Amino acid sequence: MSTKKYHVTLTPAEREQLKEIIRKGKQAAAKIRRAHLLLAADEAEGGLKMTDEQIKRTYHVSLRTIERLRQRFVEEGFEVALQAKSSGGPQVIKIDGEVEAHVIALRLGPVPEGRNRWTMRLLAEKMVELKYVDSISYESVRQVLKKMNLSLTSGSAG
Repeated sequence: MSTKKYHVTLTPAEREQLKEIIRKGKQAAAKIRRAHLLLAADEAEGGLKMTDEQIKRTYHVSLRTIERLRQRFVEEGFEVALQAKSSGGPQVIKIDGEVEAHVIALRLGPVPEGRNRWTMRLLAEKMVELKYVDSISYESVRQVLKKMNLSLTSGSAG
């Protein structure tokens, strides 16, 4: 008796579509991998009917990856299971001209007491401390400085 909660049963048309994706090889690698995994997990008549352990060894994926793909197939459908999972929507862009001006002004201003120079993290922390932004990563600070052709080592554009 199978202990799997979600069972993949492909229609002949779905099976052909997956084979076509693999044959052409023009899709994203992850989509081709999902096509292989779905074909391997197919329990329908004419399917490969591989066990999760066989799929794991054959395609070098974790059991959890196989379980999640089975679940997406059953709960959300064939097309959704083939697609990459959404990362949750567009990122909010926090860096506008005003924020850039504050970063640059801080960078070109005096170094905090007890410090020899500004660091990306120190600039990010100071931006939050002065309430110019709610939060900002040091990577965002780096990108602003790079855009303005400023470094952390020179006092002016460099």
